[in-house]
Amino acid sequence: MNLSQYTSEFEYNWKLAAPVMLGMLGHTFVSFIDNIMVGQLGTAELAAVSLGNSFMFIAMSIGIGFSTAITPLIAAADASDNLQQAKNVYKSGLFLCTTLGVILFLGIYFSKPLLYLMQQPTEVVNLALPYLDLVAFSLIPLIIFQAIKQFSDGMSMTKYPMHATLLANIINVGLNYLLIFGKFGFPEMGIVGAAYGTLASRLVMVLYLWLVLRYNKRSKRIVKHIKVLVLDFISIKKIINLGSLSAMQMFFEVAIFTAAIWLSGLLGKNPQAANQIALNLASMTFMVAMGLSVASMIRVGNQKGLQNYKELRRIAFSIFFLGTIFAFVFAVFFFIFHEVLPNIYVDLKDLANYDDNMEVIKIAGSLLFAAGFFQISDSIQVIVLGALRGLQDVKIPTILTFISYWVVGFPISYYLGKENMYGSFGIWLGLLAGLTTASILLFMRFNWLTLKLIKEKEEQTSFLHAGKKLVHTK
Repeated sequence: MNLSQYTSEFEYNWKLAAPVMLGMLGHTFVSFIDNIMVGQLGTAELAAVSLGNSFMFIAMSIGIGFSTAITPLIAAADASDNLQQAKNVYKSGLFLCTTLGVILFLGIYFSKPLLYLMQQPTEVVNLALPYLDLVAFSLIPLIIFQAIKQFSDGMSMTKYPMHATLLANIINVGLNYLLIFGKFGFPEMGIVGAAYGTLASRLVMVLYLWLVLRYNKRSKRIVKHIKVLVLDFISIKKIINLGSLSAMQMFFEVAIFTAAIWLSGLLGKNPQAANQIALNLASMTFMVAMGLSVASMIRVGNQKGLQNYKELRRIAFSIFFLGTIFAFVFAVFFFIFHEVLPNIYVDLKDLANYDDNMEVIKIAGSLLFAAGFFQISDSIQVIVLGALRGLQDVKIPTILTFISYWVVGFPISYYLGKENMYGSFGIWLGLLAGLTTASILLFMRFNWLTLKLIKEKEEQTSFLHAGKKLVHTK
């Protein structure tokens, strides 16, 4: 194997993926800042944010997963320079994502009573409810942003969503400081202040990205003067067909992590707070893999539009290779610092909550050790999934993700996560099993499908060549 044919793509893959990574890290950094600031209030408040966000994670997985259908369709239209098709996909995607954002908000708002039926700590539930109202409403601008972002990514204009997210982070950090702790005359609102910061930051990033793309030379010819309510039903059907299954794929994965939050809550507020710390840190490294997944989706989508399947496979494998290198580095990082990193989230000078904080740090440290093991499998599964979306192959991968997370992963988490078994660590062993199964099955699917496409293309070319030769002979 000639490694240079894969490593030669690293520079362009990084150039395409880095802004997406930073943008997605920006999303996670909002949560990171929220958790650090809220963690200073106490473990109950940190557990409340975790519980409230568990509902948000499910809704976000559906909304963000659905919006990913826009990227490969735009990438294919951009590669073939089909302006009208790109315009129809953008318009239809924006309409569908706005509608979905409203539906998801209403779904969370009216499902709040479920919090009392989930056997979670009462103190945590009472704190989570007012927080959940505001962050649920922020879903609407978030999903609209995702629609515009996926269009921008499909046009290979990945830096503008990054700028929008970085701006949102600055606003979020500032408002958190003012509203959580009541600085400079602002009211001290606790975790509700964090929710206001999240809502305001998401409104700003939608407005910023829309304005940038409206005046950008490449994108303005598509995003300006669109009649949103004059719908293109062909594009709508394509987005729904791809998006609904992509949403299910992301839902199956995010839902098992959400189940880990709820299972941790059955063990008490401290295990739930520790789970939130480990999940937040693992999410930050996962965003690097997500950035490469988007790059994989864009580049595979471009090559699919050109029907150049050998090049498609080479490029995809180069991205898989790069993702594995990053994942190995992150695994080593978690192994080395798993006992140190949780200290960031709690106030060790708080003598009243010292015992709780020390228990949280101990549990979180063991979970980060488990997180180190699944860095590679988590990275591979999401990057390969991006490549499969670029191929617009979603039905079989949806089944494979369900089997991985809910037939393999969840039963292990449920059984080993009991208090008389391995507790929180057992829950994360189930996550490791699910992610590893997904990475193997999805890679097998991609490998089989691309070899099949190459063979079919070669047979088609050979048939056409034979036909031309026969005509020439006559």
